[in-house]
Amino acid sequence: MTHEQTRPRTSLSDLAAEGTVLIDGGMGTLLQDSGLDDGGSGELWNVDRPEVVREAHRAYAQAGARIMTTNTFGGTRPRLDMHGLGDRVHELNEAGARLAREVADQHGALVAGDLGPTGELMAPLGTMDAEAAQAIFAEQLAGLRDGGIDLVLIETMSDLAEVEAAVAAAREVTPDLPIVATLSFDTNLRSMMGVRPGDAVTALAAAGVDAVGANCGRGPGEMRQIAAELVAARPAGLLLVAQSNAGLPQVVGDHFEYDATPDDMAGHATELRDLGIDLIGACCGSTPDHLRAMSNALS
Repeated sequence: MTHEQTRPRTSLSDLAAEGTVLIDGGMGTLLQDSGLDDGGSGELWNVDRPEVVREAHRAYAQAGARIMTTNTFGGTRPRLDMHGLGDRVHELNEAGARLAREVADQHGALVAGDLGPTGELMAPLGTMDAEAAQAIFAEQLAGLRDGGIDLVLIETMSDLAEVEAAVAAAREVTPDLPIVATLSFDTNLRSMMGVRPGDAVTALAAAGVDAVGANCGRGPGEMRQIAAELVAARPAGLLLVAQSNAGLPQVVGDHFEYDATPDDMAGHATELRDLGIDLIGACCGSTPDHLRAMSNALS
């Protein structure tokens, strides 16, 4: 039983009005450090090892994050099918949202329901059409909604058509919640499908999302360039988000370590803020130590 005080809930727009908002960092990195196999399902830990997921959220909240991201990046049916878990979409997503909600309520933070790519290619390159994609995301969102999320986070996308299907699902299942959408621009400052940062801002602002940006990628240096392109394309009223990986992975002994230190990420956070980015976090390879340094730098 926790003795921490439950604080009143706020909203994304209220948070952003207070100044730069710190989002949390990587979840996969922390789960792997706790023993998750490379090929294992992190989402299964929402029910099998909830204490590990809860502690990861708590560590980020204590480091200063104001938005907790649910441990549901691979929570769509196609991704869970790879682990034989496709019939547990609602259960695993609802559990992930409840874990984040529990910690967020103790720290006055918001919960972002995390939707990652389905892993399927959209037509015409692949076989998945917009209607099928929307249904996949709607199924996941029903679980996240029932677990108590505050906003929808569509992240690490490469295809605007897939983002737009996820946005349509959010309008269907969680019509009152704000939507944040990020793409990964890691191929010559374009997404894998050739989308440029400015293109994403223009298209997704027109689709009515509340915040647009970039996550993952090749580290703080490239993220700075991407952020400048996001800012240049921003229409009035749109929030911008950036969550860089903690550098690039390097082989150290029998595992990978990312090469950006907490101090590196702290300096990066202030650069992003000065460029005009509203929501700043971290992605692969980041830890609560990185987030704490970023929080201290921003405050």
